[in-house]
Amino acid sequence: MKFFKSTMAVVLSMGMVFSLAACGSDNSASTNSNNSNTESQTEGEKPGEGKKYVIATDTTFAPFEFQNESGEFVGIDIDLINAIAEDQGFEIELQSLGFNAALQAVTSGQADGMIAGMSITDERKQTFDFSDPYFDSGVIMAIGKDNNDIKSYEDLKGKKVAVKIGTEGERFANSIASQYGFTMDVYDDSNSMYQAVLSGSAVACFEDYPVVGYAITQGIGLKFVTEKEQGSSYGFGVKKGEKAELVEMFNDGLANLKESGKYQEILDTYIQE
Repeated sequence: MKFFKSTMAVVLSMGMVFSLAACGSDNSASTNSNNSNTESQTEGEKPGEGKKYVIATDTTFAPFEFQNESGEFVGIDIDLINAIAEDQGFEIELQSLGFNAALQAVTSGQADGMIAGMSITDERKQTFDFSDPYFDSGVIMAIGKDNNDIKSYEDLKGKKVAVKIGTEGERFANSIASQYGFTMDVYDDSNSMYQAVLSGSAVACFEDYPVVGYAITQGIGLKFVTEKEQGSSYGFGVKKGEKAELVEMFNDGLANLKESGKYQEILDTYIQE
């Protein structure tokens, strides 16, 4: 009798163990399924989901930013920041302010970032954090297409040239002004600078090569007489020490666009080699 009771106890005990094991197995499967769904949702989210940034830009810096016939702002910079925002999942509010005003908007905290054909320089790195370079440029001198007197920097002696405030062109012109004996008038935008040359207020202007090159293809009435100078690369900028996540998303988005071919497609839309 004792043997029978003992045997039954063992059987019942084993049954309870298998029952608990089965229950534990069901709970584990349910938990794994839930974790799988959570991971799937996380993987599908983009890093910028739910975020919105104010991005400052220039007004007239074709082919990087300008207004088309419909009054819409287009260009390499505009298309690029829109494509990166879509790739990374964040929204942007674009503010066309002019180059100098855009610089001030970012440093004062009124804008989160700036894309405006801005050269990455050591001086600007004191107040800006930059993205990876997205375009390599260079400075060139342009004169009126009917001007046959200016053929080199030496011909600028005693004359006046036009530059745009805060640009690589202004920096370069300033660096050689004393050497070649010319003075400078500073303008807020590219169109005003070009008009100064066309009207005779200045004999030449210094501008980023792709910008003035595009203007010439559009019939602006200028021409080149010197070789392109080595210039800095363009970068997306934020106020130093802030918006690190925005710079990271810009870099990641830029890399994705280059890999997919979208980046080259944007360049080809505005620059014909």
